[in-house]
Amino acid sequence: MRIATFNINGIKARLPVLLEWLRDTAPDVACLQEIKSVDAGFPSREISDLGYEVAVHGQKGFNGVAILSRTPLVDISRGLPGDEDDAQARWIEATIPTTRPIRICCLYLPNGNPTPGPKYDYKLAWMERLQARVEALLRSESAAIFCGDYNVIPEDRDAARPDAWRRDALALAPTRSAFRRLVHLGLTDAFRVRTPGSGHYSFWDYQAGAWERDDGIRIDHHLLVPRAADRLEGCWIETTMRGGEKPSDHVPVWLEVAE
Repeated sequence: MRIATFNINGIKARLPVLLEWLRDTAPDVACLQEIKSVDAGFPSREISDLGYEVAVHGQKGFNGVAILSRTPLVDISRGLPGDEDDAQARWIEATIPTTRPIRICCLYLPNGNPTPGPKYDYKLAWMERLQARVEALLRSESAAIFCGDYNVIPEDRDAARPDAWRRDALALAPTRSAFRRLVHLGLTDAFRVRTPGSGHYSFWDYQAGAWERDDGIRIDHHLLVPRAADRLEGCWIETTMRGGEKPSDHVPVWLEVAE
């Protein structure tokens, strides 16, 4: 099973890119972030015509996540538990009911800038809620994957210019500590298991020629619980997407697990 996470940065602006990518690469599951669309405005019909079931948790103009699957989705849940007042559309999860079912959790973690301030406080609180959800799924012994745009640069090797990010919410010590706490629960960073070196990125800013200079960061991740990590067969970044026509500032990150 091939699963891709892709921050599309606006489904309306990137729909032709997305449809071409789906036709060319045919992921079994695609987790999208930052769709910037309400559910009713999401192009479900165009995507369904390519053979996908669509589950969306949208929001007008901001945020928004979606799961596209070639296999019917069951037990769909929208919104990260732990704060009933949180109206931001950043979390959707569903089960792929294959012979060995797998729980797909698609997330768009808050950016947190500027710091200090309420946006950073929200980021850290959201990460605490994420940890609670991870712990719950670990207790259930589900084979679960947490994939998406984490807005976290885990280590200096995940940035072309680490010093440029020292005071950014994506790399501050509390952010990295919260991410490490997730991993230390027993999760596997699928990309790092396969590729330990530096120079691998999933995001390049539109400004200042970042793509041309390869001034990137790695902030899109697949974290796997042990029951899913046991099935890991590969993980890679589709870097070339960033050089295409009207690209997102993110590229897909792929995961392959045994069915």
